[in-house]
Amino acid sequence: MKELPVIIVQLVHIQGPLKGQIQEFTEPAIAIGRHPSSQVRFPADVTTISRNHAELVREGNRYKLIDRSANGTFVNGKRVTEAFLKDGDVIMLTEGGPKMSYLARITDAVAPGPSAAPPVPPVPPVPPVIEEPSPAPKPAQPEPPVAQAPPTAPAAPLKPAAPKQAAPVIPAAPARETPKPAAQPRQTVQKVQAPLMIQFGPMLKSYKELPVVIGKKSDADFVLNFPAIADQHAQVFFSDNQYWVRDLTGRNLITVNGSPIGYEALLKARDIISLAPSGPALRFLGEGRLAEYEEEPAEEAAPPVKPSKPEPAKKEKASKSIFDIFKK
Repeated sequence: MKELPVIIVQLVHIQGPLKGQIQEFTEPAIAIGRHPSSQVRFPADVTTISRNHAELVREGNRYKLIDRSANGTFVNGKRVTEAFLKDGDVIMLTEGGPKMSYLARITDAVAPGPSAAPPVPPVPPVPPVIEEPSPAPKPAQPEPPVAQAPPTAPAAPLKPAAPKQAAPVIPAAPARETPKPAAQPRQTVQKVQAPLMIQFGPMLKSYKELPVVIGKKSDADFVLNFPAIADQHAQVFFSDNQYWVRDLTGRNLITVNGSPIGYEALLKARDIISLAPSGPALRFLGEGRLAEYEEEPAEEAAPPVKPSKPEPAKKEKASKSIFDIFKK
């Protein structure tokens, strides 16, 4: 009998009491609910979720979601009783309830037969160490500018002709105010527990802590080896319960939906992020998911060839004139 490969199922919790957690499983059946034996176990006080709410069952090289609840289970917003899952599907338990994103990958390992020992349960994720914010730097010493102000002040009244020369200097004062840079509010970037998944070609990586840096060098969190990508190119971070993208190049290369972001921009579902004019590009699918975006080539419409109609028109007129002659 042919042995099946091992499939690693990854559930990324994006809403609900388990938000921020990433769980991995290799079992052929994964129970979801409030029952103590459930692999994906929710707190007992979340009564909208059934004790045995749903189950993921492996069939071949795919997993099927089976609803066993009273309040329903949804896949990408649609209520289902049974549904085969694919990468990126969002599972919601009850309407408006907890949400999790489904990912699966096949490994080179071979699943053990019935006589083999049961697989070792995955180790629960270690809670991240929350780093205390570093103390704010001491403000710059204001003493030198204050000390220089007194000697310049008395110099003005010593000139008797100052009133005549002061008049032309007055209009020059507002000119100094014109080059004031526009104040752009910038979001503070801190390490937070928030899920993020990035898919580009065959690469698929998930993160449970932001910010995440995209760049060319290996020290970047997500590496894209493209000529137009800088070593530290873009940063995806989470602030005010929303996802943001920041341009780290200093050259205004990143655009969202075709518009340069300048320094940073808020991401909304279906936004297209172009990392450089020549690509690559990503689409923000919402709920912390980024996927490769390839613009579909526009079909070149051939200009319609219109047959020349003047000649038939002339023939009709000529035939009518001949018939008129015979009538006469």
